[in-house]
Amino acid sequence: MSLNSTPSSERIHISFFGKRNAGKSSLINAITNQNISIVSEIKGTTTDPVQKAMELLPLGPVVITDTAGFDDEGDLGKLRVEKTLQVLNKTDIAILTTDARPGLSAQDTELINIFEEKNIKYIIVYNKSDLITEFKPLKENEIYVSALNKKNIYELKELITKIYEEPENKLTLVKDIITSNDTVIMVTPIDSAAPKGRIILPQQQVLRELLETGSTNIVVKETELIQALNCLKNRPKLVITDSQAFEKVNNETPSDILLTSFSILFARYKGVLEYAVKGIKALENLNNNDTILISEGCTHHRQCNDIGTVKLPKWIQNYTGKNFNFEFSSGTGFPADLTKYNLIVHCGSCMLKDKEVLWRYKTAEKQGIPITNYGILIAYVNNILKRSLEVFPDIYSLLR
Repeated sequence: MSLNSTPSSERIHISFFGKRNAGKSSLINAITNQNISIVSEIKGTTTDPVQKAMELLPLGPVVITDTAGFDDEGDLGKLRVEKTLQVLNKTDIAILTTDARPGLSAQDTELINIFEEKNIKYIIVYNKSDLITEFKPLKENEIYVSALNKKNIYELKELITKIYEEPENKLTLVKDIITSNDTVIMVTPIDSAAPKGRIILPQQQVLRELLETGSTNIVVKETELIQALNCLKNRPKLVITDSQAFEKVNNETPSDILLTSFSILFARYKGVLEYAVKGIKALENLNNNDTILISEGCTHHRQCNDIGTVKLPKWIQNYTGKNFNFEFSSGTGFPADLTKYNLIVHCGSCMLKDKEVLWRYKTAEKQGIPITNYGILIAYVNNILKRSLEVFPDIYSLLR
């Protein structure tokens, strides 16, 4: 996978915050040497967050995000500030941009407090330094720059590189459970929703990790699984399936072969598998007319047999024998107030940063709302959840 094709969820997210007209957009354009953001003397030019995926050496693939002014006003301004706060949930490095002439404002200080509460690494950039003559001593995470004159832009890039820390104990998809001596079968249905000419992102990422292990890997559609099993001299250690084919694949995979799904692997990779396994138990306690939120991390054109809006509601109602009110969210539209819901069913989150996924699950936990994911729910209603978690003994023990 090249740097240019690195998915957003795997990139370092660098987000720019500050008041209106602090020069955030000008600074981004100077750092990237591109006209990514519109620059104007009119306050509030940047409304919704503007994202740009690019390479920022020596960090590598990053996502740069420009946000609306934190001091925006009025009803629309309040909504823009809420959008700005949402960006924090996926930010690795925050760049607080302030006008060097007045220095830090009350809004800037509020942002700093939020960065520290969320444990986000941040840099304070005193922009428009070409307009001042007196310079105060700076802390190690502060710098004077002039976006207009490109002064200290290189030094700012170096500071960003210095302040970024690789996450400790970064989770993997399969590297810790598969060795070079193992054989793995990936079951990847090709249905009407599959992108033409390529396989979907979760399958790509799992396959890439499997290749790195040196294992023998076979990719088949669900209709060719039996043929693949019969062709193998040695039994595979693991079968990984798309959740929608879980029942069929379970029936055709011998019981001495481990079985799991891409969605379950991603829940573990994002650090939320334990939450999702605990949350599924709420399915047994739902009442008629309870409200269930089905949430997807990406936006796409929904088709006639869409898994989120069509298949999941049917599976849930068929399993429970009850009728529910279903609501749906996608992309960044995850509600802040979840108290109206009795259960949340989230997608595998392949398109979301692990930080944002964990924030969503923890938000649900704080509000006392059970949350699970597609793969866990589909395995559960087909009575194969225990089997699909045998590959992870620590998580499997939660079901006892």
